[in-house]
Order: sequence, then structure tokens, then C-alpha cells
Amino acid sequence: MIKTIIFDFGDVFINLDKETAKQHALQFFKTDTFSENMIKTNNLYEQGLISTASFIKFYKDSFPNISETEITNTWNIIIKDFPAHRLEFLKILSEEKKYRLILLSNTNDLHINWVKDHIAFYEDFKNCFDAFYLSHEIHLRKPNQDIFQFVLDQNNLLAKECLFVDDTKEHILAASQLGINTWNIDPKIEDISQLFTIKKELFK
Repeated sequence: MIKTIIFDFGDVFINLDKETAKQHALQFFKTDTFSENMIKTNNLYEQGLISTASFIKFYKDSFPNISETEITNTWNIIIKDFPAHRLEFLKILSEEKKYRLILLSNTNDLHINWVKDHIAFYEDFKNCFDAFYLSHEIHLRKPNQDIFQFVLDQNNLLAKECLFVDDTKEHILAASQLGINTWNIDPKIEDISQLFTIKKELFK
């Protein structure tokens, strides 16, 4: 029996455009691929192991002709809209109190600040959850298994009683290896509001 639902944020509630963002960044930085240092810096930033100032400095040092504003805008271009019907679905779920609701997201400081500034109902969204974990705040990130174990331990959860919803396959695989039930949602054809239809076998 499912007692706790653990949700990703991007492409589960808020829409992202990962491919457009990737292509824009490659063109902006005039490169065919992201360097190892760029990938390492991005991951450290997402895990909260370097500050926004250090993150910006890395890119300004690497690309002296670009401004801080250009870096920030390029970084945030991935974030799109947050359909209101998904918030309504979550609110109903929260009000029913049948399940513990947890958010677990690989999210950095610049991205979450953009969300706070542009999504008017962000606080309403956040208040729907019993626990709210952002990677840069807990210094852990998916798909490392320690982030899933952290959530289980912090909330005294049994893996078999949890459902984890995420759009990234490697995150799903890491969670499932701990015995957590999963839904690898496809944001192109599925919507989180369809949860109890698509995964109805878990809620019998």
C-alpha cells in the first residue's frame, strides 16, 4: 500500500525545455559540447557545494566577453510555465490527507529564485507538501542513492510504501534499487494529474 508520494518538480509540475536550453547554451558559449569543467561546476552548483557568486565567476572567467545577466538568462531559459491544473490536483491531494507528500528536486538557487519571482502561486504549491527537499539546500542530488536514503530516513518511511515520480530514467532506476515504487512519467504524453489512472494498480 502506498502511504507516501515523492514528486520531482521539473517536468512533473513545472514545464522545462531541456533540449532548447541545451542548444541555446551551446550556441551562446560557441561550443559543440560542454566541457568537463562546465559539467562539474553545474553539478556542484546544483548540489549547493558552490555559491551563485562562484558559479557566475566560473563562467565569467571562462568566457570573459559575457555578462552576469547573460549567464543568468541563459541558465534560466530552461524554465517554462506551471499549468494551474497541476496545482489544483496537488491541492486536492493535500487536503484529502490520504498520503504524505514530499518534493525531491535537483534545483539550484538561480532556478528556484526565478520560480519564486515568476510563479505567483509558488508558496501555495510549497505548502501542499509535508516535506520539501531541494538539492542545493540538502547538498545531495539525484541520481545518487544517498538522496533517496536521506528522504526515507528523515521521514521514517518504508521504501515499499513510497511512490516516486520523476521524468528522468536514471533517477527512477536509483530509487527502484532501494525498493521504492516508481513512475517514470513522460511529460510529452502524460500529466501528473493522471496519477491515479495511470498508476491505479498501486492504489488499490
